[in-house]
Amino acid sequence: MKFTPEKYLIADEPMKPFIDPAEIWNYIYSTESTPERVREVIAKAYSKKRLSLEETAVLVNTTEPTLVEEILNAARDLKEKVYGNRIVLFAPLYIGNKCTNNCSYCGFRASNKDAVRVTLSDDEIIKEVEALEDNGQKRLILVYGEHKDYSPEHIANNVKLVYGIKKGNGEIRRVNINAAPLDIEGFRTVKDAGIGTYQVFQETYHPEAYANYHLGGKKRDFDWRLTSLDRAQEAGLDDVGIGALFGLYDWRYEVLALVRHTNHLEACYNVGPHTISFPRIKDAASINTPKEYEVNDKDFVKLVAILRLAVPYTGMILTARESAAVRREVIQFGVSQIDGGTKLEMGSYSKSKNEEQNLNREQFMINDNRSLGEIIEELIEHESLPSFCTACYRLGRTGEHFMEFSVPGFIKRYCTPNALLTLSEYLVDYATPQVQEKGWKLIDKTLDNLNNQGNPVEIRRRIERIKQGERDLYF
Repeated sequence: MKFTPEKYLIADEPMKPFIDPAEIWNYIYSTESTPERVREVIAKAYSKKRLSLEETAVLVNTTEPTLVEEILNAARDLKEKVYGNRIVLFAPLYIGNKCTNNCSYCGFRASNKDAVRVTLSDDEIIKEVEALEDNGQKRLILVYGEHKDYSPEHIANNVKLVYGIKKGNGEIRRVNINAAPLDIEGFRTVKDAGIGTYQVFQETYHPEAYANYHLGGKKRDFDWRLTSLDRAQEAGLDDVGIGALFGLYDWRYEVLALVRHTNHLEACYNVGPHTISFPRIKDAASINTPKEYEVNDKDFVKLVAILRLAVPYTGMILTARESAAVRREVIQFGVSQIDGGTKLEMGSYSKSKNEEQNLNREQFMINDNRSLGEIIEELIEHESLPSFCTACYRLGRTGEHFMEFSVPGFIKRYCTPNALLTLSEYLVDYATPQVQEKGWKLIDKTLDNLNNQGNPVEIRRRIERIKQGERDLYF
């Protein structure tokens, strides 16, 4: 498909910086949010067209309660239009926390002498993945600090190892990566290992604020990080995820900057980000961050809804940094992916139940430590459809091809059927009898309501095949 990106003060050119802080602030300061304008912007979002910086600023500057409510309602409706009621589930697997950077908000930073540094061996990775498979996980994101030991070759070997680990009916079908920016050859190496999405979060898109938080290491280079996903695209890795760490700088600025980054990828590579993440700062070992940019729950809900409207085709990830109550609230306004059964300490999936967190062994505090089974049960009770689908990735529906399906909303023709099939696998292989009963009822209800989307008769046939022992069926 063809995007129509806007032109901004800094021209979008491959592998060149594109953020102009003054321009972003000018949009925030100069844009008015009249009721008429807010509704015009919402109408554009309903058409599944990405918003410009000016249009995003209209929503960001909206404070009148009834108009904010209209924004929230629109985000909820748009999510249903594009993604249906499915929620994709994954788990983070921390491989190593050695790090040469000194980021003041992170427990892994080099200056934290109390941190217990661990890098999982192959045998330890096998035990972790088997434990994750025993719980029903099918999608992982491998997480690394920035260190010479975590080379592209090391990451690629880990990915190949994970894909080869099978236990019972368990297997990992998609491995995403959250690691340091690489050069083009490095991205090519990890791509050839068969990864899914490569995430690089800018943390904050404000260069001066960025310099204040990143006190040492290669991560101090704002532009190297900013252009990292350009290098991924140049390497042929077209499935990338962007994000900002909310609480480092003004949330309004960061929201517009995420849209600006999206515009850059569209302009240079005719593809947007596969996912946008919006973590909030949480406790970490000996962190040192100011309180002035803390994002309260009300603004957090609002910014999630705005991002949903601003980039309709992009998946949005909400992590276990947030409490169960916050996740329950926020998920309805545009979130399409969450982690479940999350543990951050290296080796903890196979060794502990994570009853108490040791921040000297972890990057930050998680606030939703429920098991995967508990989260799936709650999703089902709220008639959200848990999904472990990996079909798009394995059928080549990534990058521009994914956008061709997701932007018009056709993705529901594939995602809902595939969610039903992966949920059926989970119910047969891992669920308690109580969750099985609830899950089959939701599956039946969803099939009854499919109408012209998907093929209910064929889906039912495949579900029966799953009950008879077949696995990994997808459209």
